[in-house]
Amino acid sequence: MTETNIYFENNAHLENIKDKKIAIIGYGNQGRAQALNLRDSGLDVIIGNKEDSYKEKALKDGFKIFNISEAVKRADIVFLLTPDETMPEMFEKEIEPNLKDGTCINFASGYNIAFNLINPPDNIDVIMIAPRMICVGVRENYLNGEGFYSFIGVHQEVTGNAKRILLALAKALGTLKKGGVEISMKQEAILDLFNEQAFGPAFGRVLLTCIKVLIKNGLPPEAVLIEMYMSNEMAYTYQKMAQIGLVKQTNFHSHTSQYGAMSRGVR
Repeated sequence: MTETNIYFENNAHLENIKDKKIAIIGYGNQGRAQALNLRDSGLDVIIGNKEDSYKEKALKDGFKIFNISEAVKRADIVFLLTPDETMPEMFEKEIEPNLKDGTCINFASGYNIAFNLINPPDNIDVIMIAPRMICVGVRENYLNGEGFYSFIGVHQEVTGNAKRILLALAKALGTLKKGGVEISMKQEAILDLFNEQAFGPAFGRVLLTCIKVLIKNGLPPEAVLIEMYMSNEMAYTYQKMAQIGLVKQTNFHSHTSQYGAMSRGVR
């Protein structure tokens, strides 16, 4: 197994992108959070968006708004932050025809590249900054200085500057305060899909089954729901797992809890 590269703020320099115009395509959940973070980091940000409520929100936030084609024409760096399912058609009709040589395109998900739904032209840089955080957390953790993890990588290099631009953008977004983990776009897509379609549904099914078993056996529904998830105890436990480790966090639990988790986990 090869060593994984993890980058932090001291690996990046905002000077590499200070003179670049950045177009955020799509002012939805991630689009708004990332646009605000970039602007607050002192960068030149414009928005490309269709006529909808998100455009109105961008106007209220004080951004210059263009249609998608025009935003791409004006930009040196393009963030594609629209839904995966609509992106291939949009890329073909509105993105690719308006790209300048040497433009850098950033994807927040590896999905469309990994499965060949988008095949970018060979005259541009293609990078990925994929936050491991929902949009609210991307913004809040920038403002509070904590940062958030991201998967990052260079998929296609033509200018010789893609890595420097990638790291500078990651720093401007605030993710390098926590760490940018370098992986491929295919690896990011696999991890994302596995979490969404394997672990997540399995965890949800176990939770629902446990609730049904307890209620069926006469436990009060209110007490069951509080015990299983409404108390936030499990969320707090997961937070401590991330902060200090899966094993060390057991020190915060009773001996009975420790015994149950460890003995039944092995079985």
